[in-house]
Amino acid sequence: MQHAVGSPLPPPHQPGHGWSPAAHHPGAQGAQQGPAPVPPGFAPPGPPAPAPQHGYGPPAPETTGHVPLPPGGPVGMPSAPPATTAPDPASTTLAVLLIGPAGAGKTSVAKYWADHRRVPTAHISLDDVREWVRSGFADPQSGWNDHSEAQYRLARRTCGFAARNFLANGISCILDDAVFPDRPVVGLGGWKRHVGPGLLPVVLLPGLEIVLERNAERSGNRRLTDEEVARIHGRMAGWYGSGLPIIDNSQLDVPQTAQILDEVLTRSLASPPAW
Repeated sequence: MQHAVGSPLPPPHQPGHGWSPAAHHPGAQGAQQGPAPVPPGFAPPGPPAPAPQHGYGPPAPETTGHVPLPPGGPVGMPSAPPATTAPDPASTTLAVLLIGPAGAGKTSVAKYWADHRRVPTAHISLDDVREWVRSGFADPQSGWNDHSEAQYRLARRTCGFAARNFLANGISCILDDAVFPDRPVVGLGGWKRHVGPGLLPVVLLPGLEIVLERNAERSGNRRLTDEEVARIHGRMAGWYGSGLPIIDNSQLDVPQTAQILDEVLTRSLASPPAW
């Protein structure tokens, strides 16, 4: 099971294992029979509008309120643009997965990148969705078990559903998660199943001293021990040689990292990575 940011490290993979009221107006006694005269310049009134019917049945499956929505489906592989046209990630609907250890700056970079795009873009953080559970939240700080793993899986599936619905309606998405290279089936494989093969993964991996400094500034269940941070960072190093694009943002601020991310995505659009 993959490890969400701010959670202790799960073990590495082991091989083998209407109401419409009737209008009732009694006529006045002795009222004049026949139609009343119409004053000049006034058109006679038309038939009364029907009373509104208040239906409380379930809405049609393809609508939310009164706005029709196309069904969310797996995101296909992005088509390569014509050779004469350079792909522009800033104006393309994309699905991006930002991978990295705790303290890599994934959330900050993802928010900035989403805020500064020319097309509608949503940021979906696995940690934020996981913490939607309030009463009964399985805090992995207390130990990784079946309960915390089940809530992690539910959060990732919820993120995938949200991403597919956003993308089906023309809204780009950037998701962030701590995905380990030594657990491909439940890591990248899980995200590919939930979002689709067109998801573009990018690894954000600064130096260990940087993630230790950033982790020290955290509080609550988002802060890990230095030993845990070091173990996570060491496992993340397995992404080198994987073929996925890697950004070392040790000496970069958030805007600079977002600019590099756009450059990486431009290359990924022209030649999608095999994963």
